[in-house]
Amino acid sequence: MNHQAYEIHDGTYAICANNHYGSTVLEEEGTYEIAENPSHVIDYGCSYFGSSYKGRREGAIQMLNSRYKVPIVVEDSQNMIFFPTGNKDDFDCCWVALNKIKMYAPQGKKTRVEFINGESCLFDISFRSFQNQVLRASRLDSILSRRKQKSMS
Repeated sequence: MNHQAYEIHDGTYAICANNHYGSTVLEEEGTYEIAENPSHVIDYGCSYFGSSYKGRREGAIQMLNSRYKVPIVVEDSQNMIFFPTGNKDDFDCCWVALNKIKMYAPQGKKTRVEFINGESCLFDISFRSFQNQVLRASRLDSILSRRKQKSMS
């Protein structure tokens, strides 16, 4: 059987575990079920775009001075930054694309996220934790943008 891994692209909004082995991928055009777990998809995405998950993670840790639920720059020219909703190794962890979020709000003990295409999804993470993840990923994006501008001047 020829199995090809899912390739993250600009239309990928989120990758969520749907059981211990597979994922549900939310894209601009729809939702898909795949066999890989979310961490494998992020790892493959980093490799696909010429880096490694470990290298991307270490770079983000250095920039943010934090090791906790570190956002990952999967591809930097298109600002594809994904952040985890929990520990990356937890079977129920989701990875969310920072630049695809339109708004988010608390819904009970969870967080409802509306994406830029108008679709929404309920994530099993508190509003405060989700907001912290958005802020951490935004800070990484800001640091990278400043560094890119500095290197171009």
